[in-house]
Amino acid sequence: MSDRFKNKYRIKSARLQNWDYGWNAAYFLTICTKDRGHFFGEIQNGKMQVSPAGAIAYVLWEEIKIHAKNVELGEFVVMPNHVHGILILDRNEMNTTPNVGTTPNVGTTPNVGTTHALSLQQPSKQPPKPPQTIGQQRFQNQGKNTVSSIIGSYKSAVTKYCNRLGLPFAWQSRFHDHIIRDEKSFQRISEYIINNPLNWPDDQFFK
Repeated sequence: MSDRFKNKYRIKSARLQNWDYGWNAAYFLTICTKDRGHFFGEIQNGKMQVSPAGAIAYVLWEEIKIHAKNVELGEFVVMPNHVHGILILDRNEMNTTPNVGTTPNVGTTPNVGTTHALSLQQPSKQPPKPPQTIGQQRFQNQGKNTVSSIIGSYKSAVTKYCNRLGLPFAWQSRFHDHIIRDEKSFQRISEYIINNPLNWPDDQFFK
């Protein structure tokens, strides 16, 4: 088991050397807000109560698969000052994936109707979904279809949409990634994401 796996929230080195982040694989990603500010809402009784900015972060994550080619989404959660998500690159090309034991299509079909502990304070009055034309305008630089380009476009889309609505918001400049090596790790990380709101007091991003 590599050092990178043991320390999946490593900050000093944001990218794994000698790895092409356009290769087919499942990636566990964490994106934090600037200074870990609680822009996305708060945890109450083990459930995430999202702010308007948090709702935007959730909706636009689901729209990644509309704007990026050969992408699948696994579990995802919005937390007060960060988001966790699994992004799967699955190109249908020969020789695009190194042999790392990753099977991007195992159990990864996202259930869009289930927010995985993402509970709105007023479920019957959820913030309206941003128009698809807005997402098309905000998502940029998708040509490379690498993890960095996809996440950069996602971060930009969230920031610009929040700014348009006059919502205070800013991201941390970088994001954290972990390459998921096998199905066992995939399931363990998926459970971690689902249970993150319940375990918020013990989370290293708790502030």
